[in-house]
Amino acid sequence: MRSKVAITRCCSYSRDAVSEAVRTAVDLLGGIETFVKKGDKVLIKPNLLSGNPPGEAVTTHPEIIRAVVELVKKAGGIPGVGDSPGIGSLGKVALKAGVKRILDEMNVPLVDFNDMVTADNRAGYIFKRFEVARAVMEADVIINLPKIKTHGQMLLTLAVKNNFGCIGGTKKAQWHLMAGVDRLLFAHMLLDLYLLINPELTVVDGIVGMEGDGPSSGVPREIGIILSGTNCVAADVVLSEILGIARDDLPTTRAAVIRRLPGVDLGKIDIRGEKLNEVKLKNFILSSVRHVGWNLPPFFSRSMVNLLSSRPRIDQKKCELCGACVKSCPPKIMRLEKKQVIIDYKRCIRCFCCHELCPRGAVKIQMSLIRRLFPGLAEKFEQKS
Repeated sequence: MRSKVAITRCCSYSRDAVSEAVRTAVDLLGGIETFVKKGDKVLIKPNLLSGNPPGEAVTTHPEIIRAVVELVKKAGGIPGVGDSPGIGSLGKVALKAGVKRILDEMNVPLVDFNDMVTADNRAGYIFKRFEVARAVMEADVIINLPKIKTHGQMLLTLAVKNNFGCIGGTKKAQWHLMAGVDRLLFAHMLLDLYLLINPELTVVDGIVGMEGDGPSSGVPREIGIILSGTNCVAADVVLSEILGIARDDLPTTRAAVIRRLPGVDLGKIDIRGEKLNEVKLKNFILSSVRHVGWNLPPFFSRSMVNLLSSRPRIDQKKCELCGACVKSCPPKIMRLEKKQVIIDYKRCIRCFCCHELCPRGAVKIQMSLIRRLFPGLAEKFEQKS
């Protein structure tokens, strides 16, 4: 069976415009009744990375969430909205992101992901067991609401990666430490997690996305679309095409290609709504982060990483010494010392959690001197990563 992906245009976050675009995108897949039945407990999973206002394009816009909640209620479902923010409590993040106000108006609960359960993953290719939020496993239906953004470690954070938020609290840091050194291995982990979560419906917030050094310190970019799909891999393949990015450059898609999963072949995806060629972007800017040398011999790999790859750098003028980067660092190689943040680059795994979760944008991405002087040399190593 061909994977279905629908694309609708939407260039405004006005309530009426978003409601119409989301409804159309879901109708093109058969309508909300295809996914939600009366009495279903429906978990809506947006991207609530951190407490940023909607205009900064860090989180799924609250009007997208409102539109999906309205559809779920129309079908007789019982909606709840949950995520595990990278920094801050869910309540505070939802408040700052403009989500809590809408949920209060609609009498919809925020679902905390702190209560974790162990789940066997029979569909797993490498990772056969995960600890995920109990609410995720107990939901009858899961609706995935990612935001189109760049990502330092994984190039983009789209439909497949948004499921990572179903792992709560410090468990995400543990996965970064276990699998984050090898980007493809981390991609396989994300793909295995997606196969476990298996959201029935994905609705992507692509009205305004983020380019540059995302997922929290990039620049908002008008894209003007809502995309829906039933297969996260297929959704990511179509989104990569829209953004002008080669399919296999996205690590999670590359992992899916290795496994020959449904949805990896653009020509076999049933694309509905807007024509793909009419919504493609030009000059979408990716993150300045570069990963190199991961597939080289171990004794050589670390040297290449230190010489050629990007690395986090603290902008001391912006840094407020809040300690968020130190707390979020999976290998614990950052520390506060003499009123500044110190990084042990020899043990840095380049997961860029510090960059992702800094609330003040004080963690910058710095390319090595060798990479700036000899970009062609670095490019050869990047192709191996």
